[in-house]
Amino acid sequence: MKKILLLGSGELGKELVISAKRLGCEVIACDKYSNAPAMQVADISVVLDMLDGKKLLNLVNDVKPDFIVPEIESIRTEELFNIENKGITVVPSARAVNLTMNRDAIRDRANELGIKTAKYEYAHNINELDKAVQIIGLPCIVKPVMSSSGKGQTLLTEKKEISYAWENATKNMRGDRIKVIVEEYINFESEITLLTVRQSNRDTIFCPPIGHKQEGGDYVESWQPENMDQDLLMKAKDISEKITKDLGGNGLFGIEFFITKNDIIFSELSPRPHDTGMVTLYTQNLSEFDLHIRAILSYPINEISILREGYSTVIKADGFADRGFDYKFSGIEKALELENVDIRLFGKPKAWNERRMGVILSKNRKIGQKARKLISIHKKNNY
Repeated sequence: MKKILLLGSGELGKELVISAKRLGCEVIACDKYSNAPAMQVADISVVLDMLDGKKLLNLVNDVKPDFIVPEIESIRTEELFNIENKGITVVPSARAVNLTMNRDAIRDRANELGIKTAKYEYAHNINELDKAVQIIGLPCIVKPVMSSSGKGQTLLTEKKEISYAWENATKNMRGDRIKVIVEEYINFESEITLLTVRQSNRDTIFCPPIGHKQEGGDYVESWQPENMDQDLLMKAKDISEKITKDLGGNGLFGIEFFITKNDIIFSELSPRPHDTGMVTLYTQNLSEFDLHIRAILSYPINEISILREGYSTVIKADGFADRGFDYKFSGIEKALELENVDIRLFGKPKAWNERRMGVILSKNRKIGQKARKLISIHKKNNY
């Protein structure tokens, strides 16, 4: 039985644990708070600040895992190199995790590899941000170099918004590096995620492209397959294979691209299952979580196929002022009465405004949006 130490225990980690358990793995789920989603299905759970390198190393020494699988950004990634040198496999590799957890590092590496990206500059303080905005021009996007789910991102359209953009980025950054990236605004026609699977001694393979929509930098809906120009899709596959080969290791990568009228532009990369890829729970013969685990264990993946078209939309807690409250859902039963609708509730112990609490899976946007309108989140003491 292989032992997996999961660093981060959110909703993606929860589905990953389920896939791992189906193949007989033992899973220890770690996060900074108790009863996180993946902890609810893991063999063992550990509450730990993973930015504390010493505590992280002590945990690894105690657990002695075969694989360390990072699921979030708030990890002392530098410590993973020391762990990897001890013979423990970091998925996909310590280098890949360290580069991709930091927007500046992966963007610089893509540039070194000759991969087209939006123009960008960095800033460590508000004065540098002002200069970076002058170089890139308006409109532009300001983001922390380390964050998740679009937190801290600002679409900057006027210079008077610079102070807000700096405050928003630094307040919502993950980790302890005060640094932002200023990106050229791309007038794209669509966005896709190309799930890319690196395997041991086998060819790199790809899932059919996933179209998605973001609001404030955070995924709100996705669908598969995305109908797109086949020449641009081949270009996306070539770029994905090139950059994942450079990063090394085995596993699934979620690679985001902007699609313009005649080109494809690299945006971001996650060395693990991607939130937009939750739609694969509905559409594919093997979900992105199944694929990640098989690649980690070096098990064969004979085929990735679309069983049916699908659509996903998130369930968020909206319209709440306070943070961290007990909650309950209403409308789940009515939503499930709709044709071919499935729902994943993440089981997060507390809700707060804009927190992602679940996902609806359906055969198309019309049905998915109808289901979403039927579901509400309430404070327990008010309902």
